Formats: sequence, C-alpha cells, structure tokens
Amino acid sequence: MADLVISDTMKQWEGSLMELKGLVSERAFTGETMLLNMGPHHPSTHGVLRLLLELDGEEIVNCLPDIGFLHTGIEKNIESKSYEKAVTLTDRMDYLSPMSNNMVFCMAIEKLVDLDVPPRAQAIRVICLELSRIASHLVWLGTQAMDLGAMSVFLYCFREREKILDMFEMLSGQRMMGSYFRPGGVWRDLRPEFLPALEAFLEDFPRRVDDYEALLTNNPIWVDRTQGVGIIDPDQALAWGLSGAALRGSGVNWDIRKAMPYSGYDQYEFDVPLGEHGDVFDRFMCRVQEMRQSHRIIRQAVDKLPDGPFRSENRKYVPPPRSELGTSMEAVIHHFKLWTEGFSAPDEEVYVAIESPRGEIGCYLHGTGGNKPRRVHFKTPSFMHIQAIPVLAKDHMIADLIAIIGSVDIVLGDCDR
Repeated sequence: MADLVISDTMKQWEGSLMELKGLVSERAFTGETMLLNMGPHHPSTHGVLRLLLELDGEEIVNCLPDIGFLHTGIEKNIESKSYEKAVTLTDRMDYLSPMSNNMVFCMAIEKLVDLDVPPRAQAIRVICLELSRIASHLVWLGTQAMDLGAMSVFLYCFREREKILDMFEMLSGQRMMGSYFRPGGVWRDLRPEFLPALEAFLEDFPRRVDDYEALLTNNPIWVDRTQGVGIIDPDQALAWGLSGAALRGSGVNWDIRKAMPYSGYDQYEFDVPLGEHGDVFDRFMCRVQEMRQSHRIIRQAVDKLPDGPFRSENRKYVPPPRSELGTSMEAVIHHFKLWTEGFSAPDEEVYVAIESPRGEIGCYLHGTGGNKPRRVHFKTPSFMHIQAIPVLAKDHMIADLIAIIGSVDIVLGDCDR
C-alpha cells in the first residue's frame, strides 16, 4: 500500500514538472537544479505572491511569478454599480495609495460625461495625492529596509506615515479607505484643523528624510546589498512596461505629471529624479528624492490654495450640498435620486492615466448610456512590474531576490483585481 502511495506521488510530481516544460531549464528535469516555492505567504513577497524558483545552489536560474491569490473581482463589481457608488471599491486595489485609485476612476468619469472640477478641488486633490505618494513611499522604504535588516528605519518611516493618515482622517473620517475624491471634486472641503496639521508636517518632514538618508544612503551594508543588484537597462525597462520609480531608476525621464499634466500639475515646479544604473540602489534614491519633490509640490499648492467651491455645481452629476437638505425638498429629492438611481453616462469609451506612487495607473471606462458602466478595466503598475521580476532576478543570489522584489514596489491588491 505504501508503495502505491509513493508511486502516485511520483506520478503527480512528474506531471507537475511536465507542465513547466519550456519555463524551466532542462536541468530541472534531471535534478541538477532545485525547484523551490517562495510564498505565497512569505513576508518579503509583499503580499500573497508565489514565486517558483529554479536554483543552482543559491543562484537563481529561473523565477516564475504566480499571481491570483488575492483576486477580488473589483472590476466586475464596479460594472454592477452606479458610477459614484463604485468609488469605494477603487480604494481596495492599491490599498497603500487609495486616493490614486479614486483619482483615476473619477477622472475617467469626468472625461466620459464632460464634468468640470473647480480650481480649489484640483488643488486639494494635488495635496492629497502627494501626501499619498509620501505615505506610500514611507511604507516602501520602511519595509525594504526591514527586509534587508535595518529595523530602525521601518519604525521611523511609520512614525511620519501616522501623521499623514491622521490628516486623511480629518478629511474623510477614515485613515485609509476614505473615498474622499468624488466625480467633480472632493467629498467635502478642508476641515479647519487640517491646514495647521499639514503645516506642522511640512515643517518637520525634510529633516526626517535627512535622517533616513543618514541611516541608509552611505551605509556600507545597504550599498553592498543594493548597488549592482537587479539591473535593468532603459530599453528593457520600457519593453517590460515598467513605470514610476522602477522606470526612472533606469534613467528614463517619464512622469505623467510632467508629460501629460492633470489636476493642474503644470502649475507646480518640481523635478523628476532619475537614476543612472537601473539597480536597486537607484530605485531607492529615486523614491527618496520623490518624497522631497512631493513636499515641494504640497508647499506650493498650500501657498496658492484658491477659494471657491470644492466640487462641481453641475447638479446633473453632483448631489446638492448638505446645507440645502434641511431647507429644500427639491434638494432632498435630487439627492435621493442621485444616490438610488445614479446618473447616466454616454455609450462611449475613455482612457485616463495618472502617476501613482508605484507608476502609471490607467482606467478604461466604457459607458452604456445608462447609470452603470459596460466595462471597467484598470492598468496597474504592480501587474506590469511583477512580470519583470524574472528579468531582474536572473543569475542573482536568492538573498538578492528579497531586495529586488521590494525595489519594484508591488502591492498585490493592485495586481489581482
């Protein structure tokens, strides 16, 4: 009986190997190399990502990403909801930068129905997007440092991130999944306590970034673990669809905020940090410098924050202000109809892309002429970056794989939609 069990197990193993024909080297079939699972519950895969590794000793011969463990069906769920109600679902994709998800979806709706966004709302969006970028980069920096053995940086980064999440709670009532951006603007105006809290953060943050760099940039262990590791040249980076700091670390000057400005980004002065070698260290430096540039953008946005409405006054698509609900029955009826029936969008298709903390996030939206979309699809940077991991990891040591995965900055909720 035991022999039968062993025989069946061997047949299953041989069948699994045959499925990998062409994906791993011939040496895997002769036992010269070893196949090893990393994940899907390994903490350094930054989510439920499985990597099938073919190893020659400790050297990576092949690396096969396996995704889908966090599939939520968000895109299909959005297609069953009215446009405004679907905003809350977008928060759950890239859960480290929910406002970027809100932004690209709201911009797609605004393009589809030709909805205006007031200048004050545009400026508030820029402030929130850049705070989200900083908060996301802080999580990335803290976890990347912890993956490579620097525990203190993780604690320092999360200290600053807590301040940002507190400010988001002031705005939306939630620290993370606030659904603060809405078609035509934002949910409500800045609270009285927000700007003083933001001012205190802006005053303190530059020296905190100096602290991170003092701990890492010239640290010989950090340099040894990151320089010359996970190199990808500009042509390869473009061919594999990298974007954000993962692309700019290879020296490609592409930032959607500069190339195709949205929400008034053309009104702000900021630089696009670039790397020279396309390795883990350059991607680290790009994100650190991006935090400094985000601080610079927020300061400009606060200094010239315009007065005026925080949301479009086009009542065909935007509910009336809360202040009118207690005095106007028409406003109550209008509010009720918008939230129960929604609004209609033309049977047309649009595509919008923005620069999220991870790179280019795009939204394809196809209306039906009714109150629900026919098709919604998001092009997300994490999905694109995961496919490049095998290129980055090949011929490196398995210990380097930890640094490489972190350097492309993936979020599995952003990938498995």
